[in-house]
Amino acid sequence: MRHDRDRPAAADTASTDTVEGYLIARAHHDQAHREAGLLCSRMPWLTTAQADDVTRHYVEQRLEASRHLLREAVDRAAQLRREYEDRYAALRRDLLVRHTAAACATLACAAGVGTLAGLIAR
Repeated sequence: MRHDRDRPAAADTASTDTVEGYLIARAHHDQAHREAGLLCSRMPWLTTAQADDVTRHYVEQRLEASRHLLREAVDRAAQLRREYEDRYAALRRDLLVRHTAAACATLACAAGVGTLAGLIAR
């Protein structure tokens, strides 16, 4: 049996999400630096300052591309969530209507059978 103390608090979840977000961002940054290093290693004629400049530009561009992709993914996830919630609500409505109709039909049949039994018993 789970207790309230077993469930993470909203603040704990937010803190965990923040830390996770930071770690993911840091991993993207480190990966971009590694890629920039590989790119610069293919251009041995660059001076140290030029290589640093290429690295800085590459990392900025790569991180902006990552941000853009993540924003698109978040927007698409929100859109899909809305679509699924709308569809779920429509399915629940349809199910409620069907169950109500079935209950009404059952009651009508029961009333009809009761009336018929009363007429036959006379």
